[in-house]
Amino acid sequence: MSCATSAKGVEARVSQVVSAFVCGVQKSGTTSLFEYLGAHPDLAAPDRKELHFFDNEAIDWRQPDYGLLEAAFRTAGARLRFEATPVYMFWPPAMARIRAYNSKARLIFLFRDPCERAWSHWCMNYALGQEDMMFAEAIREGRARLPPDAPLTRAWRRFSYVERGFYGSQVRRALAHFPADQLLFLRSQDLARDPETTLARIAAFLGLSSFPPMAAKREFERPQRIWPCHPSEADNALISSLLEREMGAFESLTDLDVSDWPVMTFAAFREHAAGASGGAHLAPGWGQGLTQASGTQ
Repeated sequence: MSCATSAKGVEARVSQVVSAFVCGVQKSGTTSLFEYLGAHPDLAAPDRKELHFFDNEAIDWRQPDYGLLEAAFRTAGARLRFEATPVYMFWPPAMARIRAYNSKARLIFLFRDPCERAWSHWCMNYALGQEDMMFAEAIREGRARLPPDAPLTRAWRRFSYVERGFYGSQVRRALAHFPADQLLFLRSQDLARDPETTLARIAAFLGLSSFPPMAAKREFERPQRIWPCHPSEADNALISSLLEREMGAFESLTDLDVSDWPVMTFAAFREHAAGASGGAHLAPGWGQGLTQASGTQ
């Protein structure tokens, strides 16, 4: 094989590599972000959102076939490839797997208040027929469904209403695998309220030209659903109490101002929540499995 032919092969391989990832968080507007990114002329989107490649435990991660990932892209050329799978931030081995694939990748994280995120997560599961507990029970006794010694199971995907809000630990894990200048932390409300400014930050982060002018995303009327329950002050205060240390670390690591999030404003109710919880579901070790498992694969 000639040097020229070899060089062309390397160049083709580089052009196929996925260079940017939207890694989270679930129920935070990542679908809208995926659509915005797909509209940029210099970005190439896969054939669907949520490829779930780096959280796929059926793959032999000793010798992963990255062709399975790259086959989801139908476009060729110099456009930068990206994909969006929100569970990557939460799934313990995902950051190490992405780094092994492309150590130069740029990762975007979109964050939502953990109280609101947990409720939206529960609503999704209930609507899909995947949850038979009411919200108050699901964030209390329901946490026993998550085996702390086996965080790579379906239960952790489905019932991690509180645990996905451990943002501090998850950001720390991302920073353990990537330098800070390859990570972009954003608030979901900023994308919703001021998409132009947020997209300008993303374009600069990815080294792209400005996003083309676009019409504001239409807010479609959704059928009003009558839910069998709603979060109480005690529910939100409980989540706030469980995440108190996490939120402090999260703010410090990301420099995001989240003082207006309910998880912060419900601090005054924490003592009430602790009394209402009964303590049985606050056993030490919850969430530790997520951190401990980060180096397992």
